[in-house]
Amino acid sequence: MKTLKLIGVLALGAMTAACAQLPDVTSRNAPFEATEPLLGSSPLVTESVAQKQLPYSMNVTEINVRAPRSLTVSEANVFYPRGDIVWRGDPIGDRYEQIETIFADAFAKGTANMNGTVPVVLDVEIARFHSVSEKTRYFASGVHNLEFILTVRSADTGIALAQPRKVSANLNAFGGQAAIEADRAGHTQKVRITGYLAQVIQEELAKPSV
Repeated sequence: MKTLKLIGVLALGAMTAACAQLPDVTSRNAPFEATEPLLGSSPLVTESVAQKQLPYSMNVTEINVRAPRSLTVSEANVFYPRGDIVWRGDPIGDRYEQIETIFADAFAKGTANMNGTVPVVLDVEIARFHSVSEKTRYFASGVHNLEFILTVRSADTGIALAQPRKVSANLNAFGGQAAIEADRAGHTQKVRITGYLAQVIQEELAKPSV
């Protein structure tokens, strides 16, 4: 699990042109029994919490990101690998840690300018990180399919301020020559997804309620 303390985080820089599109995002209430709480968190969600709205003026002080090890990883180089996690934007390694880092960095950037009056903690559980395989990227095109469950808690009490929501975000992946040119220009898959997720969390936290 990745935990970021966000006191003193630098403000979000300019997004690259490759990430400038509006997020393709859908969110819905997540069933409480679907996931276990993040380590060290106490969501304490009650029926009354589901009726509350998120504070308008928030200051994100901590971000906890977890990719459950029950998610399946695929390294298969086929057009559509079967797996919850498909990621080729980092060298072969611990894919769970890699995608936790991407989410943590993205959400830190996306919330860096949120200097409101209500300190909050974001608990993020990754449900799906299905990017594209090498075969898909260089011979076709595809979609980066990203899903996560978001819980916003009071930094003071640890109590959830709204019902957890499941968010689905899709970013078109470059393919063929466009992918090669994007890499040369520095718009790698990681750069694009990080910038995109920064936009996604801004949009989600701007919604007054779930």
